[in-house]
Amino acid sequence: MINNAELILNSDGSIYHLNLLPADLAHTIITVGDPDRVAKVSKYFDRIELKKGKREFITHTGYIGNKRLSVISTGIGTDNIDIVLNELDALVNIDFQLREVKSELTSLDIVRIGTSGAVQMDVEMGTILASSYGVGFDALMQYYQKPYEELELDIQRALIAYFPQLNLKPYVAHASGNLLERIAFDLPKGMTLTAPGFYAPQGRCLRSDNTIPDLIPLVNSFQYRDLRLTNLEMETAGIYALARMFGHQALSINAILASRVAGQFSLNPEAVVEKAIQLVLERI
Repeated sequence: MINNAELILNSDGSIYHLNLLPADLAHTIITVGDPDRVAKVSKYFDRIELKKGKREFITHTGYIGNKRLSVISTGIGTDNIDIVLNELDALVNIDFQLREVKSELTSLDIVRIGTSGAVQMDVEMGTILASSYGVGFDALMQYYQKPYEELELDIQRALIAYFPQLNLKPYVAHASGNLLERIAFDLPKGMTLTAPGFYAPQGRCLRSDNTIPDLIPLVNSFQYRDLRLTNLEMETAGIYALARMFGHQALSINAILASRVAGQFSLNPEAVVEKAIQLVLERI
């Protein structure tokens, strides 16, 4: 039995942070960082059956045709991804009455629609890019054990050797092959670097003294076999790693709003995000 301090439920029986009951959640889930973006996705639903929220975690569940979907805001960063992925898994794989893991486990389809900055000149602003791998420069997966494939370990070893300035071990996780084939079959793909912050951890400097002042050129020039780092953001690697650990399918779709090598930002970011939303909903 999972004790009350580990599986925390609200007075109505809903999971603590997401404020959801198991019946509230579809098995196909879109995650967005910005709570305001939830409605920008659900406006395309044919009908919405549920709207719930708590803190930065807003959920709309509804239908497109006969397809039931949930769209959930995660907020920014893998610390929030830790909460969201654990609670999503608990909603489908733990019996809240018995406080026990179910004998038959459910695998969720989780698709992130997020914004990102490119670190390669040939990844132009306005591109919709799918993450074939997530590379975590945050500390989340220092606390978990996930299964690693040999190629993931090879990439990890190459990253450790290439970035000796890091005081932690980067982690690597791949996207769901099924979701890549279904949703991103014709999209450009790359390795997405997930940073633990927006400024110095992504090579930005306003008034700070950064320990890796040349982070963007370093990220730009990393390559392992035919794989290179294409873009920077703050959630993908955490989603991929935890989804893999729990047995869920995950894919990150990135709306490229900035070119970090050219030092430019999109003049119409909302149009790029809207393009990514429509693409995912047409294919999900």
